[in-house]
Amino acid sequence: MPADVHTPDLDAIHERYAEERDKRIRPDGNEQYIEPTGQYAHFLDDPHTEVAERAPLFDEVTVAFIGGGFAGLLTGAKLKQAGIDSVRIIEKGGDFGGTWYWNRYPGAMCDTAAFIYLPLLEETGHMPTEKYTRAPEIRQHCMNIGAQFDLYDDACFSTEVTGLEWDDRPASDGGKRWIIRTNRGDEMRAKYVAMGTGPLHRPKLPGIDGINDYAGHAFHTSRWDYDYTGGDPTGATMTGLADKRVGIIGTGATAVQCIPHLARSCGELFVFQRTPSSIDVRNNSATDPDWFATLEPGWQQQWLENFTTLQTGGFTDEDLVMDGWTDISQRIRDKLLSSPEPDLSPEGMLRAYHDSDDEKMVEVRSRVDQIVDDEITAEKLKPWYRQLCKRPCFHDEYLQAYNEPGTHLVDTDGRGVERIDETGVWANGEHYELDCLIFASGFEVGTSYDRRSGFDTIGRDGVLLSDYWADGMRSLHGMNVHGFPNAFIVGPTQAANLISNIPHNLTEAGETIATIVAHAEASDVDEVEVTRDAEDTWVALLEAGGRSFGGDASCTPGYYNNEGQEISTAQLRNTLGYPDGPVAYFDYIARWREDGEFAGLTFTQA
Repeated sequence: MPADVHTPDLDAIHERYAEERDKRIRPDGNEQYIEPTGQYAHFLDDPHTEVAERAPLFDEVTVAFIGGGFAGLLTGAKLKQAGIDSVRIIEKGGDFGGTWYWNRYPGAMCDTAAFIYLPLLEETGHMPTEKYTRAPEIRQHCMNIGAQFDLYDDACFSTEVTGLEWDDRPASDGGKRWIIRTNRGDEMRAKYVAMGTGPLHRPKLPGIDGINDYAGHAFHTSRWDYDYTGGDPTGATMTGLADKRVGIIGTGATAVQCIPHLARSCGELFVFQRTPSSIDVRNNSATDPDWFATLEPGWQQQWLENFTTLQTGGFTDEDLVMDGWTDISQRIRDKLLSSPEPDLSPEGMLRAYHDSDDEKMVEVRSRVDQIVDDEITAEKLKPWYRQLCKRPCFHDEYLQAYNEPGTHLVDTDGRGVERIDETGVWANGEHYELDCLIFASGFEVGTSYDRRSGFDTIGRDGVLLSDYWADGMRSLHGMNVHGFPNAFIVGPTQAANLISNIPHNLTEAGETIATIVAHAEASDVDEVEVTRDAEDTWVALLEAGGRSFGGDASCTPGYYNNEGQEISTAQLRNTLGYPDGPVAYFDYIARWREDGEFAGLTFTQA
C-alpha cells in the first residue's frame, strides 16, 4: 500500500458498502431495462452494412454455426482443422466479429491483454500492436480468421435465425437433420448445429419514464452514429459535437472507454451516473516487434494457462501477462500465505480475499483524489463496493476526463435518472437540456436464452429448449443437452466459467466440438447425444460445488448479481462452473476429448 494512504477504518468502509448497496436496490431488478422498440427499434438494425439481396437457401451443410463472433470463428476454424469442410456460419451482422462488429464507439478496446484475449494469434501470425488493442484491429483480426480458414465461403451474413427444429425422421428419409429458418426465407438443413449467440450483441435500454418522449438525437453506444458526431472508430475528434450539449446515461465499461473522447469533443458533456465504476491503472503500451519475435511456438497456450492459473489463485514462477486481473488474484494469494500458518479453509480464503480487496479498493479510491481536480466530483467518482462486485475497469484517461471544463458529472446518489422529456433529462430535480442523448446501457445479460438469441430451439418430440431449461440450464460440459441431438451450445457457463478471459472458454469448446464431430463423421453415425444420466450427474456435480458466476448478494446491484435480487435455483444453474475452477476444467475437458471414450455421449447409427 502506498505510504501516503492512511490506515483505513475498515468497519466504517464496510458500513458504507452496505449503505451504498441498499440505496441502489430496486424491486424491478432486471425488469428495469427494456427492449428497443418504437422510435428506438432501429437500434437493433445494422448501420454498418447494406443488406444485399439474395435468393433463399434450401441447401444442406454438415455443420451450421449460429453467431459469427469469436465462438463461431473458433469453432469453425477448429472444425476446418479437423477436416470438416462443410461449415456455414450464420450471422445477423454484415461480417464476422460479434460484439466487435457492433461496438465501434470511440475508445473501444479489449480490457483483457490482447496476447491472451485475441484467439489464434500463432495460427494467423498476428502481432497485437498494443497490450490492449483497439476495436478496429480486433474486428480486422476476426475477418482475417474468417479468410484464413475459408469461413467466408458458405457464410450467411445479415441473416437472423428465426427457427431451429430437429427433424427426427430416419436419415434414409432425409431426417436426422436440423432445419434452420431465417428472416431471409431460408430453410437450410444441417447435420450438426452449434450456437454461440452470446450475451453481448442485443442492446438494452433503461426503462426510464418518458424515454419515448425525447425528441432530440439519440443512439446506443453499440450503434454509434458517426454521421452525427463526426470522427471515426479510430478515435478522431468528433467535430460534429463541438457546439452540442450531450448527455450519456451509464458509467459502466463501455462508458469508461468512450467518455474521454466525448469530453474532448463536446461543447458540454453531462454524465448521468447511478453507480461509479472501479477504475484501476491500465498502463497500455505498444508491442515491441523484436520482443514478439522471440516468442517460441506454443507461447499463446502457455500464456493462457499462466493467466488462468494466476487469475484463479494458483502458483507460477512468473506472471507473463502482468495486468489488473492477475494483480487482484496475486494479492489474495499473497495475503493468504502471509501468516505463519496459512489458513487454507474456505473461511480463511474468504478472509484473505476481503483483506486484499480492502487494501486494493483504498488504493483505487485514493487514485481518484490524485487525478480529479474538483474534490466534490472526485468524491462522487469513488466506488464503494468490493472490486469484483462489478466488472473491474482499467483506464488511464477516464478520470482525467472530469478535469475538462465542459464535462459535468451528474451523480444521482444511486437513484438513477428520474425521467426524460422532449428536450432532455431530469435528475436530482434538475432539468438538463440536451441536443444528443447517448445510451451506454449495455446488452441483455439476465434475460432468457431464447430472448437473447431471438429464436427458440425445438428438439426431439417437439420439446422447446426454453421449456427444458425453465428450471435453469441443463447440460454436459455446458455444451450438449439431452433431447437435442447433434446440437452444441458454446459459452463459459456450466464449464470453465472463466469470466476474465471469455475467448479461452470458447477455444476449448471449439476444440471439443470439432473432436466430437470428427469422431462422429469418421464413425458414420446419425446422432450424437448426451444421456439424461450423464446430464443429471454433471448438473449435480456443479450444484454441489457451488462455484458460480453469480455475484455476492451483499454487492452493489449489477448484472453480476442479478441486480441485487434473490437468485433463484434456475438463475443459479445458469451461472455455475466446474467446482475445481477453470484450470482444472480445461485439464479435465482436454483429457475427456483425447481419450476417445467421450463418456456421457451416445453415438447412434441408423
